[in-house]
Amino acid sequence: MKIKEIAEEVSAYLPYQIHSDEQDYQYVFASDLMSDVLAMVTHNSESTLLVTGLVNPQVLRTAEMLDITAVLFVRNKLLTEDLIDQAQDHGIQLMTTKFSMYETCGKLFQKGIQPIDD
Repeated sequence: MKIKEIAEEVSAYLPYQIHSDEQDYQYVFASDLMSDVLAMVTHNSESTLLVTGLVNPQVLRTAEMLDITAVLFVRNKLLTEDLIDQAQDHGIQLMTTKFSMYETCGKLFQKGIQPIDD
């Protein structure tokens, strides 16, 4: 799925758009534990969407370390200007949705995005 399709499917708000519609996201990993993200996302990270409810700089550091280029925050999390600026500087697309993590992942799974398997 493209960023635009993901955003439409989960009614996401994008504070900015930095990726063209060429990037295709085939996988999703959902977690509030960045240690789990580091342990599980070992391949295809450029086509992996990170879904989390955790809003802090560690999320961006984790995404940057793994070359994850898009993060979707659940439960209507508010993004600070500092977080938005940092994400833009590192080429990471941020989005927020009102849905829970469970609902968000279910909607994306129904549209064909696959989970990360170990």
